[in-house]
Amino acid sequence: MPRHVSADEEELARGLYKPFYNPLAISPVPVSEHQGSHYLFLARPLWGSLLFDNLNSDARDHCACERTFLAWLRLSVYMAVVSVAIVISFHLKHRPSKLERRMAVPLGLTFWVLALACLAAGFGNYIKAVTKYSRREALVQSGWKTQTVFIVVAFSIVASCILFLSTNARQNR
Repeated sequence: MPRHVSADEEELARGLYKPFYNPLAISPVPVSEHQGSHYLFLARPLWGSLLFDNLNSDARDHCACERTFLAWLRLSVYMAVVSVAIVISFHLKHRPSKLERRMAVPLGLTFWVLALACLAAGFGNYIKAVTKYSRREALVQSGWKTQTVFIVVAFSIVASCILFLSTNARQNR
């Protein structure tokens, strides 16, 4: 049951909400006003922060959801950096071999696509979780899409490590 917000609390939330600096004077979006909406992230004002009623453990759960999204974002950035490093064939001691140069672009593109897939999976998870928080539904963070992306990324990392070790072993012979 949503808590009724008094006019004073509403005015306080809309008028004094400036945690650091708000040059555009964008007011927050009270989630309780958009209870059944599937498009919570498209609520006006578009760039306003979402304001949840902190009943039970909502703040803790929302922070955990944000941390999970940031972990997916960090993994995506790492994968993008690795993809760029593979494409430019970064070597410290010697020039890349013919085989390494031939494999660099496809492998780099694979890691770039996986970085985008990680970003999409994390963002999709975050939007789904926040939408469920707004409807006060129970939430489990696991799903077949997320597990599939994670398994493909893990397999690609292990396969690339094996590939790099095998090409390095050939060069040392």
